Amino acid sequence: MSTPSSTQRALPPALHALAAMALLLEKLERQPRDASPGQYRQVAMQVQQLLAEAAHGPALDQLLQAMPAAAQLYENLHYAQAGLCRAPLQPALDAELAAAAALRRARGRA
Repeated sequence: MSTPSSTQRALPPALHALAAMALLLEKLERQPRDASPGQYRQVAMQVQQLLAEAAHGPALDQLLQAMPAAAQLYENLHYAQAGLCRAPLQPALDAELAAAAALRRARGRA
């Protein structure tokens, strides 16, 4: 994860609030006992709102790459339209192919 100053310097000013809240969400993910469930929910909802208002593009992608908790929230918010849009496809494809091969081998032994 990038430091807040390096992440914010590389982002347009419109994403600075999102970057700050995403950083706070990252800290709460690493230290869950530092906040109550209500506080965590409030931060997550604020990140959700800022994500909804953010312009899509390379700067948002950069932010989401640096902030895994915000990226996961972004993906969950867009799951109905895009599925696991930020998840790497190759590991998922490899797992599916391995499962299919295992099922074929198991059928052959039966």
